[in-house]
Parts: sequence; structure tokens; C-alpha cells
Amino acid sequence: MERKKITIVGAGNIGATLALLLARREVADVYLIDIDEGIAKGKALDIMEASPILGFNSRVVGTGNYEDTANSDLVVITAGFPRKPGMSRDDLLFKNFEVVKSVTEQIKKYSPETFIIVVTNPLDAMTYTALKVSGFPSHRVMGMAGALDAARFAYFLSEKTGISVENIRAFVIGSHGDDMVPLKRYTTVSGIPVKYFLSDEELEELVNRTRFAGGEIVSLLKRGSAFYAPAASILDMAVSILWNKRKIISCSVYLEGDAGKYYGAEGLCVGVPVVLGKNGIERVVKLELSDYEWAQWRKSVESVKNLVEKLPL
Repeated sequence: MERKKITIVGAGNIGATLALLLARREVADVYLIDIDEGIAKGKALDIMEASPILGFNSRVVGTGNYEDTANSDLVVITAGFPRKPGMSRDDLLFKNFEVVKSVTEQIKKYSPETFIIVVTNPLDAMTYTALKVSGFPSHRVMGMAGALDAARFAYFLSEKTGISVENIRAFVIGSHGDDMVPLKRYTTVSGIPVKYFLSDEELEELVNRTRFAGGEIVSLLKRGSAFYAPAASILDMAVSILWNKRKIISCSVYLEGDAGKYYGAEGLCVGVPVVLGKNGIERVVKLELSDYEWAQWRKSVESVKNLVEKLPL
């Protein structure tokens, strides 16, 4: 059976880490493309030289030429300017709009049937950009958001309770920013609601830490932003699509039709739980929310809307 082909745009920390994770799992052959061709080729070669030790047969190829990425089954856009201390994800809006626009034009030209996962910040606005510039059906374009935010929430819960991360299923919806909505009611420990393990005050403290978890890492690193957990989150999404696992993962997706009306966010890309399978976004899951959660959700949607309205699309 011919191996799938994944292109990662941007050979920075997220791109290179993801290339290694994908290769180790033998999910696909990976094409790592960067404006600095030497970095892409150097990191790809370094990963391949680890293959005899780690025991994988997937190929990782570095390139600066989009022709090499032709007919990719999946393209991940990590390219863009990273956050620096004191910057919000939104501060990157116009700089990264130009990057995502030009990248998406190349993807459309060389891989017109592909799926796109957007990672570049501000995530929801950049996902919207990729969708509009590509003209792809909405089920093929999504942003990596809730997968990462939920993983962070789950880790913080595990750290606080002392219970294995494997038992914790966390849920986060809304924008991938400071207005995200971690859902305590839908977060469980071995199927048991998390409220049986922690007080309201303890939970609220972890909710707030989750909202600002990206910034916490930025301030510690001082030069750049998180990359191990984001790369792992993309891996989870990629595997669910290419191996047709049909996992429910919270992603930034274009809300339209029945789901758009239900969530009151028609025409925007915002994080909601979806079923990810061989057709990409196969179903949007409609969650029942409390009045408080709906209020938080609407605030989150408004923050995305404010950004999207600034885009020159």
C-alpha cells in the first residue's frame, strides 16, 4: 500500500517536531517546506539519520519548492511569526495573514484535493483565511485549537488530582485565545465528572491557567512559543483523518447551516467538537450549554468576529 503524503509548511520548532512524530508513527511520508530551504533540508536529514535507531521507514524530505509537495493528502500550515513575551495571539494578525494567504495559494495550486490543518496564530482568523483563499469545501479546512487547549487542561487536572492523564478527558471550545471556554461539565476522570475530584475554586483556577497556558510558556521561553504539545495535537488530528479513526476532537471549523445557527456563529471559524474521519470534518457535535457557558461562548465568538472583520478578504 502506498504511503500517504503530508506536507508541513514551516520547518520551525512545531514543524520539525511534528515531522518526527509523524515519521515515528509511520503515518505518512513527510515533506517539510520552508522559505529557508537549508533549514528544511537540514532538519529532514537529521530526522532521517535517526530512523535506523528509532526504527521507522517513513521518509522525511526537506524542500523549498512547492512542486515537491504536489498531491499531498494533508497539509499543515505552521508558518508565520511566533509570539514574543507581551504579545497576544491577536497582535500577529496582519503579519501572519500575508503568510497564510500566500501559502494557501500554493497549496491550492499543487494539492487541490488536500485537507488543511492551520496552526498559525491568531488561529481562528488564520483558519478562516485559509478557507476563503483556498475556496476548498469547509469540511477540508480546520484549525488546531481545542485539541491543544484540552490537553493542557487535562495535564493541569492530572497534576492537581494526582490521577493519570490517561484517565482524564477534558473539553475546551471557543476561540484559541484568552477567551477560550474550558468546559468543566464535559470534563471527566474515567467517565466521572471532574467536580467529584476538585472544588469549584480549584477548577476555576485551572480553567484560568488553561486560558493563559500558551502565554505562560512564551514568558518562560522568552524566544518563541510552545511546540511539543502543539505538534502532538496536530498528530492526533492527522491520524484521525488519514486512518479514519473518527475521533471527536475540538477544532476551529467553519460554522454554517444547522450547526452555525445552533452555535450562533454562522460564517465564522470557531472551536467546537467535531468527528474527524476520512472525509475531514464529518459532523459538528452540538453541545448543550448552561446560561453561563453560553455567555462565555458568545464572548469568545465576538473576539473571533472582531479579528475576522479586520481581515482584507
